[in-house]
Amino acid sequence: MSSENTHILMSIEAEGYIDALEPIDIKEIGSIRWNKQHEYVEKLNMQAVLSASANEDEFIKEYLISSEKIPVLIHEVIATDVWKQQVFPQFEEIGFVPKVTFPLYMVLYHEATLINLLETTLFHREACESAEESILDLAEYCYGKITSMVAKSKAESSDEEDDEKQPTANNCKTEPMEELLKQKKVLDLEIGIKAVSVLRYIIDNLTSLPLSVMTRMLNTHDIPLLMVELVENPPWTKTKDGTIMKYIDSKWHQLSHTDSFKLTKTEGQIWISLFHLLMLPDCQQKYQLDPFRKNILLKLRSYLNDILLDQMPVLVDMRRYLEQLSLMDPPPAKHDLVLEQIPEIRDRILKTYDGRWRSLAKKQAKSVFNSSNASLKTQAARYDFFGLRSTETAKAQCYDTPNQIGLLHVSLSMCSCCIMG
Repeated sequence: MSSENTHILMSIEAEGYIDALEPIDIKEIGSIRWNKQHEYVEKLNMQAVLSASANEDEFIKEYLISSEKIPVLIHEVIATDVWKQQVFPQFEEIGFVPKVTFPLYMVLYHEATLINLLETTLFHREACESAEESILDLAEYCYGKITSMVAKSKAESSDEEDDEKQPTANNCKTEPMEELLKQKKVLDLEIGIKAVSVLRYIIDNLTSLPLSVMTRMLNTHDIPLLMVELVENPPWTKTKDGTIMKYIDSKWHQLSHTDSFKLTKTEGQIWISLFHLLMLPDCQQKYQLDPFRKNILLKLRSYLNDILLDQMPVLVDMRRYLEQLSLMDPPPAKHDLVLEQIPEIRDRILKTYDGRWRSLAKKQAKSVFNSSNASLKTQAARYDFFGLRSTETAKAQCYDTPNQIGLLHVSLSMCSCCIMG
């Protein structure tokens, strides 16, 4: 890949964008200031992915660490998640019908951009360490995203129409908010899968992170059992009309019986996480292994077959450990006195706006999310760097090719009857 194709930003531009990053209050989501920062984050995300893919100097990661901006990204992804949970549902309650859904979608998409940038960056130990105390908040966020993804997957029928289906000429008459909710479901799955990867990188570096992170992951949230649930009931796998399908690279793929045994990247992340959580001496000492947890963990033995071990030979040691565990009683749980640090970002936001979510939704509905067509074109112009068609030239047909770099695969190039509401 040529350097021309792997540089969206020059080094000096990236440094300026990163220096400008700052925590934005939830009441400013959708504002001009917020949109400007979203543009910065999107460009930084695309450049970070391109640099990592091309094995080039990852200067985005270096600047984020040296400028101490990883905690800012963590604050922003949590703030956006709180907005989605608390403010977004209020729009339906108050009967808000936006003229255009583009500004609302960009907020939903912003979370996917942030978690994608964090996934690319936190692959490196020094990035995890630079998050400092906020890494606990990020671990809590990932836990919430994964459990939500699992719950939604169980609630949906296996024969449900593919969530990733894009708008076409035949379904453009769908109500704008209904279409937006469909897009939100697609993004929620994407974000949940990214959260699995981010959580795995945190687990990789548990021994160099604050002790509270390990304690909460093992005994408060019981991440090992959550990983077992993902092995048994993966949300990215379903059966439709007798055909096995897996969600890979932002699309549902039909797989043959043989190909269904091949590990995807996400499945590999889960097994690596389980290996560290069960095999690291520090984790073994901290994990309060009781009979219930033991019985759940032993379910993994049926999945550790030769096909899986051929793909991940390191798991042979874990299979041996589980066999030994099956022959012994778990040791008595140790209840040591620990001064546990707790995550603060989400609780601080929730306390600040407690009881004010509806009024905040009404205010935003009248201002930032009730844009005119002219305002929409101004916002869309910010995304010319994607190389996408403008809304002027996209009137004839809908867009259905995912942007593999930015995860922007729904609204930016929808046909005019969709994007203009």
